[in-house]
Amino acid sequence: MDPALLELQNDLDEVKLLLEKATRKRVRDVLYVEQRKLETEITNKRQQQTAQSMDVQKPSAVVPPMVGTYTVKISSYGWDQSDKFVKIYITLKGVQHIPVDNVQVQFTERSFELLVKNLDGKNHTMTVNNLLNPISPESSLRKVKTDTVLIMCSKKAEKKWDYLTQVEKQTKEKDKPSLDTKDEDPSAGLMNVLKKLYDDGDDEMKRTLNKAWTESREKQAKGDMEF
Repeated sequence: MDPALLELQNDLDEVKLLLEKATRKRVRDVLYVEQRKLETEITNKRQQQTAQSMDVQKPSAVVPPMVGTYTVKISSYGWDQSDKFVKIYITLKGVQHIPVDNVQVQFTERSFELLVKNLDGKNHTMTVNNLLNPISPESSLRKVKTDTVLIMCSKKAEKKWDYLTQVEKQTKEKDKPSLDTKDEDPSAGLMNVLKKLYDDGDDEMKRTLNKAWTESREKQAKGDMEF
């Protein structure tokens, strides 16, 4: 993995770990924002690497334009939000060079569908259904920037979205451990989180968790002796 990408992934893992430990709402909100920023940055970084890889394979000779086109689905994107809009960023190299009318978005109250026609001999599509909250189709829009399509979904209500879609919310909240179970040890939920991180993590994550665990035990032992 690219060192810069690995560094971002490590930062994301640590934010997630802190988020699971945090109990105060303000702290959790700050960590949620940071998590989303890191996830978006990682997605964009991977897309840039893919685009660069495709550049390397370009032939040096001039190739006539393709007569036919085929359609590919867009699977990678990043998103952010303001008070009035949810913003979806899609990286498509050279999209600014095709006619603006070739970039079309259809909005409904709970979905949008993007179609980019004839970009490098291909059509590109992306459909997002079951948005977390209703949007106003008539106020939503799209913008074409350098190597990027920006889709701006107009919020019907000016409130924060914790997720982009209902499916994402259900999936993540289903996997989210409960840390406030009254009948269990308060530390049990956190231990389950750490165990899952350890089981699913790479060697670097496991070393980090082992080190944190060892230092914690040493501090506890030192505290017992001082007492």
